[in-house]
Amino acid sequence: MPALEPTLDPDVLLAWYDRHGRTLPWRLPRGEKPAGGALPSSTPPRPEAYRVWLSEIMLQQTTVSTVIPYYERFLSLFPTLEALAQAPLETVLHNWAGLGYYSRARNLHACARALTEQGGFPADPDSLRKLPGIGPYTAHAISAIAFGLPVIPVDGNVERILARLAAVAQPLPGARPLLARLGEQLGERLASAPRARHRASDFAQALFDLGATICTPRAPSCLHCPWRESCRAQAGGLAESLPARQKKKPRPVRYGVAFRVRDAQGEVLLRRRPAQGLLGGMDELPGTPWHETPWEEAAAFHHAPLIQMPGPPEDPPAAGQPRSRQGQWVRAGEIKHVFTHFTLMLTVYDWQTQDALPSSWPEGLQFHPPARAILSGVLKKCLAVPTPAASPSSLTRPRKSLQP
Repeated sequence: MPALEPTLDPDVLLAWYDRHGRTLPWRLPRGEKPAGGALPSSTPPRPEAYRVWLSEIMLQQTTVSTVIPYYERFLSLFPTLEALAQAPLETVLHNWAGLGYYSRARNLHACARALTEQGGFPADPDSLRKLPGIGPYTAHAISAIAFGLPVIPVDGNVERILARLAAVAQPLPGARPLLARLGEQLGERLASAPRARHRASDFAQALFDLGATICTPRAPSCLHCPWRESCRAQAGGLAESLPARQKKKPRPVRYGVAFRVRDAQGEVLLRRRPAQGLLGGMDELPGTPWHETPWEEAAAFHHAPLIQMPGPPEDPPAAGQPRSRQGQWVRAGEIKHVFTHFTLMLTVYDWQTQDALPSSWPEGLQFHPPARAILSGVLKKCLAVPTPAASPSSLTRPRKSLQP
């Protein structure tokens, strides 16, 4: 089984971190340096668990540059765990909008309430993992950074470092159990090094910085790496090719149609998605489900909130639909949105009317000012599609399907 080199020294990484570590808003200044090799008598300062947890949840699948403004806004609105727990979920989702992976926001709110009820954060990873939205990596990150426990948070950056240090040839994701065991080995090495053990919080953050700035996915800067002498991949000229990955399957494509209705004040007709599932609790335009094949126009219009009028306005509306007004759906354009597991192609239609809009709508539909809506990335793209001119050439015409 691959193993870490005996020469791998945690203190060497900390010395590099003291010179080159990043300055980030969720960190305190880097830990003090022991004078003359002696351990300092006091415990080094560590960041507050609330800030560590908030930053780690936001950083999941999201870049540092994207997270920083969201993190700073969240802290200004919810400066404490109790403030976040007491806030309405809708307010939390509204301020998370655009950050993606919205189940994180729902779990963040649920976890804040659970933590408030139990009196704060536990220190050990096993207790942390019992909380909503906290998995093995996040639990180890909080334990290490906020409480100074000698545990190793293994995320994608740390997986890459470990795979190169031990020259792990097995591709991801199958190699993950082996990399987890290598993380435990590194934790044992940390626990047996007194000076590094004293700075376990800084050590975890040093690992993150090593992966983000030196041991990068492509073109790693091995000449500048503090652990290059103990890296088996570097010695064998394999660093850039590790960790190996299984070939990904092509991302499937799904298709949908969204119907955009604006009133005279510029408010948009929206509905709230179910609390659970993809984009849970976010606002969206009324429209079709998302299918693996493009929608036929006739089938798509059954999901429209208004019926395109083929005849005089006194014709009875279809069952379950509000009485139609004189107007017509106009194809505004298409948007493309890439989710983790599929790509969405969405056709957007505008309602162009010569009559007043209905005074009542089916349950769940309501006009909202865009600035007050809970906007996902998909909805932002839909709202940004330019409104087409109301000309005969732009009006909907029969065709087989709505494929962009």
